[in-house]
Amino acid sequence: MLAKKKIIVLISGNGSNLQSIIDACKLNLIYSEICLVISNKPDALGLKRAEKEKIPTITIDHKDFKTRDEFDDQLLQYISDHDPDLIVLAGFMRILSKKFVKKLQGKLMNIHPSLLPKYKGLNTHERAIQNGDEKSGLSIHFVTEELDGGPIIYQKEVYIDKNESASSLSKKIMIEEHKAYPKVIKLFIEERIKFKNESVYLDDKKIPKNGINFL
Repeated sequence: MLAKKKIIVLISGNGSNLQSIIDACKLNLIYSEICLVISNKPDALGLKRAEKEKIPTITIDHKDFKTRDEFDDQLLQYISDHDPDLIVLAGFMRILSKKFVKKLQGKLMNIHPSLLPKYKGLNTHERAIQNGDEKSGLSIHFVTEELDGGPIIYQKEVYIDKNESASSLSKKIMIEEHKAYPKVIKLFIEERIKFKNESVYLDDKKIPKNGINFL
């Protein structure tokens, strides 16, 4: 039997997407093991989720470092020590340096709560509602040097109701995130999804810029 591939998950908070990945790995829906969970915040609830499942955890508090590069160098060292096949950003609220991203490009994946390229960065739900958008959603993409600008693997639309609040929209999108992220990770682990020539390929065929729309 082939050895399970290794995933490292980076978090900053609640870790609900981490939990969906943990559950998928336990059920062998993703034939992998989470070998490490890293948080930049010591009080992140996601650390407790990992500890409950006996997954090793490390906290690298960004406040302990003078510069972004120093933090990223320490983060990169821990990641390199474990030699993962995939690094998953799951609510990791840090902008990564270009040097860090270049070192791991093609193995770094992120989930973002908007239909990129719309609403990069923070406060995505508020911005979508304020602009009167009829729909929002989520994007899963490979991480590149451009913030929230890497090639999109998958997008899922969610309709915005007339009296939608940022909180209610966040909950609707999060439900879809928990379904989608494990499925996209599964495609990567099975080597069906690949990052190549600044684009995403599924089964060796280049996919559209807005990603695949099925899972």
